[in-house]
Amino acid sequence: MSIGRTKRFKGIALAAITSTAVVAGVIFIQTGADADPKPTLEQAKAQVAALQTKAADAGEAANDLRGQITAAQIRVKALQAGIAKQQVQVDAVKRQIGSLAVAGYQTSGMTTTAQLLLSTNPDQFLSQASTAQAFAGQQNSALRRFQAAQGKLTDLQASEQSELAALQSVQAQQDGLKKQIQANLDAAEKVLGKLSDAERDRIKQENAKEAEKARDERPTRGGDRTSEDPEDNTPVPVNGRAGAAVEAAMNQLGDSYVWGASGPSSFDCSGLTMYAWGKAGVSLSHSSKAQFSEGRRVSRADLRPGDLVFYGNPSIHHVGMYIGNGRMVHAPNPGKPVKTDDLDYMSGYAGAVRPG
Repeated sequence: MSIGRTKRFKGIALAAITSTAVVAGVIFIQTGADADPKPTLEQAKAQVAALQTKAADAGEAANDLRGQITAAQIRVKALQAGIAKQQVQVDAVKRQIGSLAVAGYQTSGMTTTAQLLLSTNPDQFLSQASTAQAFAGQQNSALRRFQAAQGKLTDLQASEQSELAALQSVQAQQDGLKKQIQANLDAAEKVLGKLSDAERDRIKQENAKEAEKARDERPTRGGDRTSEDPEDNTPVPVNGRAGAAVEAAMNQLGDSYVWGASGPSSFDCSGLTMYAWGKAGVSLSHSSKAQFSEGRRVSRADLRPGDLVFYGNPSIHHVGMYIGNGRMVHAPNPGKPVKTDDLDYMSGYAGAVRPG
């Protein structure tokens, strides 16, 4: 075979290989696209709801760490105040030691015998010599006080560093949870981005109607619901702190969900219950897990309006407020407004607590 024919053969073979690779690439891209097809409207809504619930769960975990961070910050502040106070004591003893050292140096260059011989008043000198022995004792006592004060200061400083390290660790955990919140919300937006403009508009309209319906359930000043739907007319106690808490929560119906918010116009789940019971004069933590320990446990059969109902297994991640007739008011997740739902709206019922 001539050199020219060989080159032409190689060129034809290379072109064929290249063409095959291009076709394979197109097939691969098409296969990849088929592996992640556009969801139906209902599929997209389900995926978004799941992602928003995950974001809310991460938010409650971050809320629980908020309490740990606050407690750690209080401990650090107390230690820093103790360090400042102890430093004042150390400095005072150091000044005393300095004064004693100067006084001792002024008489240290001459022997006691020489001082006695040169003294114009031996009786007075002997009296001063006795005082000097006491003075030496003062020096030793001052040194012991300094060692004790400095040791306590060192211990306080070590405790402060330990608390600061623990605080930074918890803050890092919370930062990680915040990233999880945003990652889930971003993923939800990505799902919505696969829909058509018309489908996204439809979801927006449905969300707006849901918020409007929730606002219609708000109590009037007389304590009745503005909604004419008899299914929404669950009883609301009119007396006592539980009544005030339920009324406060119901007055937030239709408000938006925002992680970390506790009013007056946006809430997360524990922020809503904290806000409502706060209006009744009862202080609660901004954490569903913490709130589960802030009251008397009650069985599901003994629930009364105002009781807090909790969800999550093995760890608490959601809280709502019971309003009667098997229903609760709660802030579900970033895609839903503050609304009323059946107690079985979500799985994993964990128990109930009666605050106050």
